[in-house]
Amino acid sequence: MINCYEVLGVRKDATAAEIKKAYRQKAKLFHPDVNRSDSSAKFQEILKAYEILSDQRQRSIFNDSFETRGTYTKNNVSSFDYYKWLSERTDQESRAKLIFFDLMHEREDEAVQEFKRMNMEHADFNLKHWFSREDFMDYGYILAEELTLRKEYYDAILLLEQIILMEYSYNYFRIFFPEVIEFTLSILHRNIYNCINDELALDVFERALELGFSAKEDAFFLRVMSEIYQKMGDTLTSRICLEEAAKITQSKKKNINRGYIYDTFEE
Repeated sequence: MINCYEVLGVRKDATAAEIKKAYRQKAKLFHPDVNRSDSSAKFQEILKAYEILSDQRQRSIFNDSFETRGTYTKNNVSSFDYYKWLSERTDQESRAKLIFFDLMHEREDEAVQEFKRMNMEHADFNLKHWFSREDFMDYGYILAEELTLRKEYYDAILLLEQIILMEYSYNYFRIFFPEVIEFTLSILHRNIYNCINDELALDVFERALELGFSAKEDAFFLRVMSEIYQKMGDTLTSRICLEEAAKITQSKKKNINRGYIYDTFEE
């Protein structure tokens, strides 16, 4: 594999504009129509490097590949430290990739801490913006497991919610989706009520009602919400929740257009 950064003569953190400028300069020097020497192979190398670095997804894959192989060097002096490079950057993409990098390199505590910090400091922080569907599904699920192990149930649910909503937007290859659903339901049944703040618990169950679970599950969520409202002294809202749960149970109707709907949850 060619080192695209060395081919174009740019830094690894070069901007898109810098990459395009470097490509144009190199192309002028080595284009076969300009350079009469045997420069065709060199020009093709330059073109390939530019195609990779000018595409965000291909560039990310290239960066990860070179980091894993340990083959990226700067000025042929020292190996590029991908972890150090990510750690020193403050943009959301780099911080998101640092979270998953830590997660995959036995630094689970650091990954969880950084994920929580970014969520607290940036209301628009969203991991899925920076990864492919497959990577976000895999790494996001692992991160949710780590959050659950540390009793960070609210953050785990928010992450699983993102995965579920993302999967609903696709109509194919939901091989591991049932595991996500079962894991999410497990947390909703066992680790929310009386395990986290009542206001946060209400937020969780309100979100769960929008995730396309079964009528039985929605009725369960509403009954728990009724208990929480009753405990908080809001008897009117508590009664409304109970009435809605009863309606769902009686009608046994549920919109199943989203796909995976589960009728039961084993305690």
